[in-house]
Amino acid sequence: MRLYAQTPARRSRQVLADLIAAALIYGAVKLALAVHDAIERLAEPGRKAESAGNSLSDGLVDAGDAASKVPFVGGQLKKPLKSAAEAGTGLADAGRSLQDTVGHVATLTTVALIVIPVVFVLLLWLPPRLRWIRRSAVTRRLASDPGGADLLALRVLTGSQRELAALSTPPGGFADAWRRGDEQVIADLAAIGLRQAGLRT
Repeated sequence: MRLYAQTPARRSRQVLADLIAAALIYGAVKLALAVHDAIERLAEPGRKAESAGNSLSDGLVDAGDAASKVPFVGGQLKKPLKSAAEAGTGLADAGRSLQDTVGHVATLTTVALIVIPVVFVLLLWLPPRLRWIRRSAVTRRLASDPGGADLLALRVLTGSQRELAALSTPPGGFADAWRRGDEQVIADLAAIGLRQAGLRT
């Protein structure tokens, strides 16, 4: 299996197309990761809220434990401090929830920014490359099979006539020479067929 053409012009176009496709995919991934990092920075207030809520809750719990040791009124002092500690826990939970939401948004955005451009590039670039690889393999096999040069020559005769202008026209024309089995004409036409496929004899 040949991945690139043997003729310089077509090979250069194929390499250029491959490099452009790789660069577009790389650029899409880099952009998606940069956007992910930017969105993740939006979770910083959530981290601060979580930290503050945990600190507040822990401090109020400690204060409530200390207040409960006060004779006669310790139980009454502990209740409001316990309620305030629960509010601190709620603040920490809200901070965690914000971080989770931002994380989900960052992940979904990153996946979308990678998948959509990559699929678009692959749909434009991969089918023509695979078609050429398959067609070149068929053409190479055809050229090496018995009678394959005749079929390549026929393919050239029934296709675009532009490249035939470079050859000297045999008596009776190319079609007549092909029907007569003129080996030189058939070889010249088969060479054109290989060249059209980006291959050499």
